[in-house]
Amino acid sequence: MKVYNPYTNQPVGEVQLDTIPIISNKIELAKQAKTSMRLLSGFERASILNHIVLQLEEGKAEFIHVLISESAKPHKYAKGEVERAIETFRIASEECTRLPQEIFDLDRSAKGRNLVGEYRYFPVGIVFGISPFNFPLNLAVHKIAPAIATGCPIILKPSSKTPLTMELLNQIIDKTDLPSGAFQLIHCSREDGNHLIGHPDINLLSFTGSPDVGWEMKKKAHKQKVVLELGGNAAAIICSDAVVEDAVNELIIGAFAYSGQVCIHTQRIYVHHAIRKAFEEIFLQKTASLKIDSPENQYTDFSVMIDEQNAIRVEVWINEAIQAGAKLMCGGKREGNLVTPTVLTNVPKGCKILEEEVFGPVVILESFNNLDEAIEKVNDSRWGLQASIFTDSYKNLSWAYEKLHVGGVIHNLATTFRLDNMPYGGIKDSGFGREGVKYAMLDYLEGKLLVRKS
Repeated sequence: MKVYNPYTNQPVGEVQLDTIPIISNKIELAKQAKTSMRLLSGFERASILNHIVLQLEEGKAEFIHVLISESAKPHKYAKGEVERAIETFRIASEECTRLPQEIFDLDRSAKGRNLVGEYRYFPVGIVFGISPFNFPLNLAVHKIAPAIATGCPIILKPSSKTPLTMELLNQIIDKTDLPSGAFQLIHCSREDGNHLIGHPDINLLSFTGSPDVGWEMKKKAHKQKVVLELGGNAAAIICSDAVVEDAVNELIIGAFAYSGQVCIHTQRIYVHHAIRKAFEEIFLQKTASLKIDSPENQYTDFSVMIDEQNAIRVEVWINEAIQAGAKLMCGGKREGNLVTPTVLTNVPKGCKILEEEVFGPVVILESFNNLDEAIEKVNDSRWGLQASIFTDSYKNLSWAYEKLHVGGVIHNLATTFRLDNMPYGGIKDSGFGREGVKYAMLDYLEGKLLVRKS
């Protein structure tokens, strides 16, 4: 299977597709690795993870180049992704030495006299991870690092659009002391990949991608544990006491980083009517000043989408909204797989660009009169991943945290804010379960109770 550079449309590499017999063999290898992985000490797992950290640091420039080549991610964002992946492995190397455990007395009743309970966690078994194109390295690492940290073999299927970064990482992991078969890649069609969903030897499915695919996988997963990160329609609330320029600087990145192809992309911005004009003026000015160029250029702010098919979809959604009465404030043009940074307002309810996850460089700008109205607008969505609120009022912040129906509320920062040690995930159609190394590890573990005489 050839891999193409989305910016140049030229081939940049290829990978060998796996057949069903090869996939079945990889499952057998993972089964053979289960015992060896389970017996690794915390020190040994930490050493393996630290080895990966050192090799990623040494190969940072090559990883940045490959990321840019296969995903057209602008240089500064590709660099940031590699640095985050290094940090994710580093966090895992720390967390693997302090797995949760609990000892507790059972003598609260007469029957428990002289008895002690011990509750420890053990590897869940074989993990099947499926990662998307938009963060080819770090979103895959958020499945790989917790697996190694907890002693679980993992089979990972990267996106067919961006498999080369994972091949490069595989070369590093292959040189560690990780048991043979503990980390394996598969490249295959979605249909062949389904061979692992519901497979009796796979214990956990961790999927990041579209909701339609994710919920269908959950139906087929049978007895497997399932973690789903399915995207969103992130909104930001700008209160009347917000520092307007600070909010704009944050949300320009939230709206247009990597052409909006981010699960927590700022798709909706609700601005208090008292500062709407000031916010709009600066936001449109900053949007117009974004540097659109080759992703190889280290100063590029904005470049192409992953492919023309998705760019056409975004263009259609923009035009549908305009035909329904929305006002185009800037952008809205497409050339190949480049969609210019787009701002809309007065978007009627029911338009895809408002209701669905656009996963493209479009932001909707609207006004509100009071905080409850803004919260209601944010919550009026089938999505619930992250939301931002810009305010200097603790009362506003506390009220929003209490009332917003999302997995995470971000204060005075873009909806795209994420650190790799924090819990990350959503509710409603945005999925369930949490990533963030420590929190993902809980899904990769199973608790076991021991009752013993004291």
